[in-house]
Amino acid sequence: MKKMMFILLTGLMAVVLAACGGNEKSKEAKNDDKAKTAETDQQKEQQKKMGEMQKNLEAQQIDENKTVAIVNDKKILGSDYNSVLASIQGQMQQMGQDPTSKEGAEQAKNQSIDSLVGQTLLLQEADKKGYKASEAAIKKQLDEMKKQFKTEKEFQAALKKFGMDVKTLETQIADDIKLKQYVEKEVPAAKVTDEEIQKTYDQYAEQGKSTGKEFPKLEEVKPQIEQSLQQQKQQEKLALQVEELKKNAKIDIKI
Repeated sequence: MKKMMFILLTGLMAVVLAACGGNEKSKEAKNDDKAKTAETDQQKEQQKKMGEMQKNLEAQQIDENKTVAIVNDKKILGSDYNSVLASIQGQMQQMGQDPTSKEGAEQAKNQSIDSLVGQTLLLQEADKKGYKASEAAIKKQLDEMKKQFKTEKEFQAALKKFGMDVKTLETQIADDIKLKQYVEKEVPAAKVTDEEIQKTYDQYAEQGKSTGKEFPKLEEVKPQIEQSLQQQKQQEKLALQVEELKKNAKIDIKI
């Protein structure tokens, strides 16, 4: 969860020398007042746009108790959907996409459903194999998340924004822990060859040249490239596994 940050425009402080006359001070004061007024107007306009955007995003949410889908007799509720939807909307905005457009809203909806169905299928497999999340592990992760906020009020406001409460968050944390255990054991990180690292590095370096930026040496970025490729391969294996699980699963999409 990322906290929404408002960019506040600050006025420039005029430095008035003691030798300046009274008329010069008056002109500077007037100019400073005009600048502050313009900045205040910009600030209000920006906050207005952000407020409208947030309303449009929230309008895509559904009733928390509505059944979104049923996966092997497991109901996925609107509360789960709203949480994933908010996360995907945020990711789209970071990539310069508009999740409030007709196409963007449809994309966010489909990605949210796909993500929830896939996660449910994997969790069902994790449960079958006996993976569990201890209360201590859940509390530890919850405490770490709370540290991102200055006050309990801010934390609760962030939960509300994502259509969640503490109980729902704890359930999601438990699911995340079980999924992590399952992935580490059942879908271990794939090996990455030096040839794959070199190829990826060359691609990044070529992109860097086109922007005129100097790209770091291979030795400096090799660990990051290797980790990125491992994660990519692991996600591809998970996607294939989900597709296999779908073949024998009963999936009923309700929205």
